[in-house]
Amino acid sequence: MSTQTLPVSPVDGENAAPHPLAVLSAAELEAARRILEEAGLVSATTRFSYVLLREPDKQDVLAWDGRTPLPREVSVLVTELEPLGLSTAVVDLTAGEVVSRTVLDPAEVGFGPCLDEDYDLVDEIVKSDEQWLAAVAKRGVADVGKVRTVPLSAGVFGYPDEVGTRVYRVLSFHQPHPGEPPWAHPVGGVIAHVDVSNRRVLRVVETHVDHVPEESGDYLHDAVRGPQRTDLRPISITQPEGVSFQYDDGVLSWQNWQLRLGFNGREGLTLHQVSYADGGVRRPVVYRASVAEMVVNYGDPGPTHGWQNYFDLGEYQFGRLANSLELGCDCLGEITYADAVVADDHLRPQLIRNAICIHEEDFGVLWKHNDIFTGTSQTRRQRRLVVSFFGTVGNYDYGFYWYFYLDGTIEFETKATGIPFPSGYDGADPHFSELAPGLGAPVHQHLFSVRLDLTVDGVRNCVDELDVAPVPMGGNNPWGNAIGRKRTRLRTEREARRKAANHLNRVWAISSTERTNRLGKPTSYVLHPEGQPALLADENSSIARRAAFAREHLWVSRYDRDQLWPSGYTVNQNPGDDGLPAYTARDRPIDGEDVVLWHTFGLTHFVRTEDWPIMPVDYAGFKLKPDGFFDRNPTLDVPDLSGKSGCCGTAGHAGP
Repeated sequence: MSTQTLPVSPVDGENAAPHPLAVLSAAELEAARRILEEAGLVSATTRFSYVLLREPDKQDVLAWDGRTPLPREVSVLVTELEPLGLSTAVVDLTAGEVVSRTVLDPAEVGFGPCLDEDYDLVDEIVKSDEQWLAAVAKRGVADVGKVRTVPLSAGVFGYPDEVGTRVYRVLSFHQPHPGEPPWAHPVGGVIAHVDVSNRRVLRVVETHVDHVPEESGDYLHDAVRGPQRTDLRPISITQPEGVSFQYDDGVLSWQNWQLRLGFNGREGLTLHQVSYADGGVRRPVVYRASVAEMVVNYGDPGPTHGWQNYFDLGEYQFGRLANSLELGCDCLGEITYADAVVADDHLRPQLIRNAICIHEEDFGVLWKHNDIFTGTSQTRRQRRLVVSFFGTVGNYDYGFYWYFYLDGTIEFETKATGIPFPSGYDGADPHFSELAPGLGAPVHQHLFSVRLDLTVDGVRNCVDELDVAPVPMGGNNPWGNAIGRKRTRLRTEREARRKAANHLNRVWAISSTERTNRLGKPTSYVLHPEGQPALLADENSSIARRAAFAREHLWVSRYDRDQLWPSGYTVNQNPGDDGLPAYTARDRPIDGEDVVLWHTFGLTHFVRTEDWPIMPVDYAGFKLKPDGFFDRNPTLDVPDLSGKSGCCGTAGHAGP
């Protein structure tokens, strides 16, 4: 096992400049705060969010000579708590100055994400409110010191007194014992709406649910878990000769793949300049990739859950919530870890140790054939490089896994686990699943938006939608067995707002307009969606406006270095129609242009009893597969590493 910190150091030699996409260092974060202080933009009540490297324009990065420094800029959202105000600022670290500042109107664009101090503040406000105290007491809870208040992002639901002020909605859980997770004991039917800017409870909403479920959900306790299994043997994964990848100065190389790793407090892990070496030529595939947003929208319309729509990146800064991973638990095998540095609400650097896990895995058979004419039998093993991190947002935990395969395939997988958000349940709500006596959980969705800035053999790409097309019997199809394929070029941003269609085997091909393969066809990668439901809320609902990205499985926009967020820059209490609807409103041409794909995928979760009291991992994702990118199978050169003569095949021969 080895551990590195994502570097900002020069790429090669003493005279080299820092790579323009290298992550922000702790020293750079401290410098950004110092520059803001010198500009008079920091007071005792100033808080900072979305502290990110403002990446240079793509063309400047691609043309970079490795010696001449490009400007190092930091973008940051500035929240002034007293008096309440919001602005964005860009700090040029190279010049040592604030180069831009824009004042925002929270009534129009909402606010930044939840602040760390808000959790204690909300607890204090709620537990000082007589109406809330009475509601909790009515449900049999006498000691509010054992109540865990959970402040949750409020959304936008037409309350005039919530416009332009920072608001949370608060649910509560009883924790009878300090070591027992409180999630199994929701204080049913009590919802507080809290204005943290003015330190007051706006209203307390009560429902007919008036009990606190009593059964323990402590999945580590013998009484809940039962005796542990005794017949499960350890699995040991070793690589006696070491790993097959190299990780140096933020650049990861493995089996023809090369990519740069990044990390920030909003997105978490980011991938940059992904390329594949083919015949001695390094061919670009992806310029930048990340999960840019995710929304968890609840499907129960009642007062307790009807407003629950969480944007885990924009409202909670998922990258800052990354776990420090542990060998043998989160990652198994010969592991390389990378530490990450993020900024807290005061723009102070915070180190997350072992934030990123890098390793390789055997993945079964790569290819195999027993040839009846030559008598040869050949098998090769598939292997993949895994780059991952895990984060925890309240009750849920998510792992984001990027896989790179020997055959040029890229896969992304989300692993969702943790604890489904529970509530008191009386058996009457059709949108709930019953989990335990008096306890239920509402149906909900986990919808992710991945931003894929593709550069398939260059920046000028086009996008085609490919559907299977049945061919009517007769004419050129006398036996009725023909299968056709329909190819539709997506020419403008509005045309490229598309839904998946599994019954048509719908995929989207991203092709170079500048390079062809040896057969004269454009080199391409194809996006294979899982095709699970997109956003199921009504198109006129608040969440459909705020998470408009989730209404489509595919969007395509023209490249813009500052257009990174599918629901807009400021998501918390944003009324909606920001982000992708705004980015693509001009309906610009996208055929043969520098384009960005945005893919929506995810889970619709009808909670099972087997998901309680802790949920086994569920999965969602997509694949990017080469299709005409290579001239033939690119893994013909993969050797037999079985170590057993004849196990995976006989030796090849020199001639055809």
